[in-house]
Amino acid sequence: MIEKNLNIAVLIDGDNAQAKLLKEIFDEVSKYGKATIRRIYGDWTLTTMNSWKSLVNLYSINPVQKFSYTTGKNSTDSSMIIDAMDILHSKNVDGFCIVSSDSDYTGLAKRIREEGVFVMGIGEKKTPEAFVKSCEIFTYTENLVVELSPKPELIETTTSKVKPVKQETTIKQQKEVDKKKNTLSANDCETIDKAFQISINEEDEAYISQVGTNIRKIDPGFDSRSFGFHNLTRLFESLDKYEVVKNIVGDLNHPLVKLK
Repeated sequence: MIEKNLNIAVLIDGDNAQAKLLKEIFDEVSKYGKATIRRIYGDWTLTTMNSWKSLVNLYSINPVQKFSYTTGKNSTDSSMIIDAMDILHSKNVDGFCIVSSDSDYTGLAKRIREEGVFVMGIGEKKTPEAFVKSCEIFTYTENLVVELSPKPELIETTTSKVKPVKQETTIKQQKEVDKKKNTLSANDCETIDKAFQISINEEDEAYISQVGTNIRKIDPGFDSRSFGFHNLTRLFESLDKYEVVKNIVGDLNHPLVKLK
């Protein structure tokens, strides 16, 4: 099971990441530990990096300059990989988070795992499967967008009272999000079944948290949010062949799952 108090180096490929999701990216990293090293790589002389500039100080990120010597070629790859190897051998962190959708980091993720160090990735769904599978955990940025709960906009009237704007846009956005939700494929169901079989105890029950850990071992990119469920418990509750069982220990519920 993955520890939740790791010191993590967050390395962001500024050419292949979304500045608007930076808060959500760090929130995702915080599920596994604290981001002790924060670096973003790119050619800061280009206008394409402007969206990052206001966020560097806000999130205490160290910007790393990498000039583009070849048109159309991502110049940050080599610099980011070299830095990652230096950090790896310094033994100052327990894990890495590579923020990119670029397959060029596949070898880096593999090398980090060979050292027995935790590595997670964050990128878009267009990320090549080779990079996704090289990470222990891979989170799709589309799932981070789903978690954003739109708030009503407020406007001032002539009487200085504040009233909410109609939520037509919000409803439309939510419908678009709903359209993007995937349904479980045959491969997804097979992954769940395998993870369950690995996790069951003598009573043929399994802790959902343990099933989740084993699912990630089989498929690092598996995420209940991809199917419209906030967590794995909700997903299991929607499956006909499984039954979720409450398991209160102290004041906390550690749910179990079993076959019906």
